[in-house]
Amino acid sequence: MIDKILAPVLSLGGMGLAFGALLAYASQKFAVEVDERVPMVLEALPGANCGGCGYPGCGGLAAAIVEGKAPVNGCPVGGAACAAAIAKIMGVTVEDTERMVAKVLCHGTKDKAKEKYEYYGIDDCVAASKLGGGSKSCPYGCTGLGTCVKVCQFGAIKIENGIAVIDPEKCTACGKCVKACPKNIIELIPASQETWVRCKSKDKGGEVKNYCDVGCIGCKICEKACKFDAVHVVDNIAIIDYSKCVNCSQCVVKCPKKIIRGKAEIKKAYINEDACIGCTICKKQCKFDAVEGELKNKHRIIEDKCVGCEQCAIKCPKKCIEMR
Repeated sequence: MIDKILAPVLSLGGMGLAFGALLAYASQKFAVEVDERVPMVLEALPGANCGGCGYPGCGGLAAAIVEGKAPVNGCPVGGAACAAAIAKIMGVTVEDTERMVAKVLCHGTKDKAKEKYEYYGIDDCVAASKLGGGSKSCPYGCTGLGTCVKVCQFGAIKIENGIAVIDPEKCTACGKCVKACPKNIIELIPASQETWVRCKSKDKGGEVKNYCDVGCIGCKICEKACKFDAVHVVDNIAIIDYSKCVNCSQCVVKCPKKIIRGKAEIKKAYINEDACIGCTICKKQCKFDAVEGELKNKHRIIEDKCVGCEQCAIKCPKKCIEMR
């Protein structure tokens, strides 16, 4: 009886030991070496696993960085501090990059944009857009059903009066809302840019007026008002070149439809005459003739002409110009 029980036990035990030894050998023979920097980079990443970097989570990005397939500043969520920490691990330097934030290019709230029908269905922008482009008469307007809200894991988006509104302080520029929007009206722009167009309609002005009170009509007044060649009307919509825009807000002031967003507060330039050496650099930089004074004489700002573009303050070699 004992032999009948003992034989199978010993047999199974022997097989277990044999297979265990075989697996141990295989794990050593076919082991894939992991660069010790991968877990270090992974530790430096924020762990959001949002996919905004284009890789499958933070682990995928960490491996790609170590393999040289992704830049050390490839994480849009971690920002400059994260990039600096990873650069230190990798033994490289990292260039300063502009933080980006998502913006909704639509200002067609319920009281401004006309509806062509009343929508009854699931709260999903993609589903609603399949029904004639959504309930709004504007084919480019925000559907306002919150698909972007659902994909944002940072709580940076909410729906207000029928359109999506993004909190720039909470936005990490992961890009999920950009990909989720069926109307393609969410874009990432530099965080320092306070000027942006809240419309993306490509229809002609007359047609836009029929369905939205605040849509861009392509009048080109903003284009003419910009002295920095930063605004151009392309396909009936104002487009801002952020590499040229200095946030002077002249397009904001001149826009008849008030759909260009600008500075919350415009500050004027003031020259500390005690420090001014009369080099005229500020005068040459000002495109609004708001600086007066001759070479080697104290300069002053003509307040009524100053638009607060800050170019004089940026270029002043003595740093004697302040905005207030």
